[in-house]
Amino acid sequence: MSTESSLDPQLVEQTRQQIRSLVGEISQLSKTEIAPEEFYGQFLTRVVSALAAVGGVVWTTNDEGRLSLQYQINFQEAKLREEEQQIRHSRLLYEVLSKGEETMVPPHAGAGQDDKAGNPTDYLLVFGLLKTELQVLGVVEILQRSEAGPATQKGYLRFLAQMCELAGDFLKTHQLRHFSNRQVLWTQLEDFTHVVHASLHPRETAYTIANEGRRLIECDRLSVAIRKGKRCTIEAISGQDVFDARSNTVRLLGKLATAVVTSGEPVWYTGDTRDMAPQVEDAVQEYVDEAHSKTVAVLPLKRPKPTEEDEPEKRSEPEAPIGALIVEQIEDSRVTPSMTQRVEVVCRHSATALANSLEHQNLFLMPVWRAIGSSRWVVRARTLPKTLSIGGAVLALVASLFLWPANFWLESKGTLEPVKRQDVFASVKGVVDKLSVQDGAMVKDGQMLARMRDPDLGVKISGAEGEYNTYRERVQSLARQLVELKNITQEERNRIDGERAEAEEKMRAAEKQLKLLKTQAEELEVRSPMDGQIITWDLRNRLIFRPVQRGQTLMRVADLDGDWQLELHMPDNHMGYITHAQQEQGKDLSVCYQLATDPGQEFYGTIKEVQPSAEVRGEEGNTVLIKVAIDQKELPHLRPGATVTAKVYCGHRSLGFVWFHDALAFIQTRILFRYF
Repeated sequence: MSTESSLDPQLVEQTRQQIRSLVGEISQLSKTEIAPEEFYGQFLTRVVSALAAVGGVVWTTNDEGRLSLQYQINFQEAKLREEEQQIRHSRLLYEVLSKGEETMVPPHAGAGQDDKAGNPTDYLLVFGLLKTELQVLGVVEILQRSEAGPATQKGYLRFLAQMCELAGDFLKTHQLRHFSNRQVLWTQLEDFTHVVHASLHPRETAYTIANEGRRLIECDRLSVAIRKGKRCTIEAISGQDVFDARSNTVRLLGKLATAVVTSGEPVWYTGDTRDMAPQVEDAVQEYVDEAHSKTVAVLPLKRPKPTEEDEPEKRSEPEAPIGALIVEQIEDSRVTPSMTQRVEVVCRHSATALANSLEHQNLFLMPVWRAIGSSRWVVRARTLPKTLSIGGAVLALVASLFLWPANFWLESKGTLEPVKRQDVFASVKGVVDKLSVQDGAMVKDGQMLARMRDPDLGVKISGAEGEYNTYRERVQSLARQLVELKNITQEERNRIDGERAEAEEKMRAAEKQLKLLKTQAEELEVRSPMDGQIITWDLRNRLIFRPVQRGQTLMRVADLDGDWQLELHMPDNHMGYITHAQQEQGKDLSVCYQLATDPGQEFYGTIKEVQPSAEVRGEEGNTVLIKVAIDQKELPHLRPGATVTAKVYCGHRSLGFVWFHDALAFIQTRILFRYF
């Protein structure tokens, strides 16, 4: 009985159904839009299963025509351990590739011929070709058992050839899709290069890079940073015409760009920062915590390298980046090769466009030349009369600034104060225990205003009194001994006299110490230095039960019924004008002022005293105190410390000098003096 007749018909039909199912799966797989690498794995798995083979390999060619392994199943069963076997097998693959047709090679074919191709394995090798109408793209190698008959082996070859045709259809479709995508990419790239080089203004170029580059890269957000000095500032963010440069997100993005530009190496963050420099890692973590981006790529933008013909002296000098490109993906952390290639293209063209715009912007007087170039229409025949009229008006205005006289006033802030006033200071340190007056109370010279207590001082007084009493009793005791003891020797009398003299000396020292401490105790009583009124507000909350130090101001007493004056804090850089005006007009310069309580009414006074030295007074800076005599009868309200805005008259000057004297002083001191 033959082998075929011994097979179970039901099993044969079941096997055929499985093979048809696998063929259908391969046919359906060839019509899907998946990556070739994924297709090779699924394709080879089904082919090996349909042929019941030991294993298989998919070999593909590169641009140089060399084969590389793409996917394998049980290829180790070939047992190509020796180098000679590997060479013969490799030659066999290239021979099949060069012939361009499917073939089978029996086990150990070509044995003994070291310089020729051959099958060094124990299996039947069935080869199919992955090809399109234009070229052969690879070889499919199947490791099959060699026990089958010739007819079955030919069936293996026909089946593999049919499956390779289906794979060829997939590869042809994939190539067409790839060429179509490349054509779209080239179109997008052409549009990008056209618009990115259209402007020579850095900001417009940065916005073009951000918006058009995002479409080309297909990322969620693209930002452009420009290096200014040692720091990078964010110049443009895709999709945002206006953004807050002081926001925390933009500030951290600029900090990240600065760190990467300083290092000079591109940074790709997809969740792992272990291989980054510490300063870059910190900047990345801070920004990601704020922006919650899954992928952040920061790529320094460098100027194109000069050619040897253009600038040979600069070829060996490394140039710092001019900025950075920041690519972000909000939800996706995968970085595809296509995205990497697009990013590189955008970086290359962006660096060139941005470098050209910055170089153009930095040309000497470029804003002036740009303004002149854009205003040529003003000299055309139709607009020339208007131009001449406007030019004449401008010249007249400039001439009036130099020739028209005007009153020169210098403005200053100050306060309204009574002339006679004194601050009450703490003579010793202590705690304010009692207040004898209230806010606004009238007081007399020497009147007690407050009482302080010092627990340490009380202890010292008690100790001094005890020491004084002890020495006094000792002196009295020694004096009685001299009177009562009559029959004592002269030597004993001299000893007692010496002890009494020593005790008297210590008693006098203790008495002086006690008087000094009592004087300090008397200074705990704070008394008024003059007749007047308390003008310090909220004394109880400011002083009661609060510790004070020696020399601390407790309150102020002023004579509100006496004369009043203005105390102006004139900036030190204005005192030269005032001194010059005093030399020309006399010391009593006129002062016009307004009270904050009556802003619509002007009053006048004269300078009576100018402090000889300048002092730093809080936020006002370096100022000189000027006292101004006024007529308090004109004032509707006399309030100590009321804010005053005053102007000191310094004679006549040209209108331009009156308006721009601060700008002229700035130019003279900060520019002309420094550099000329």
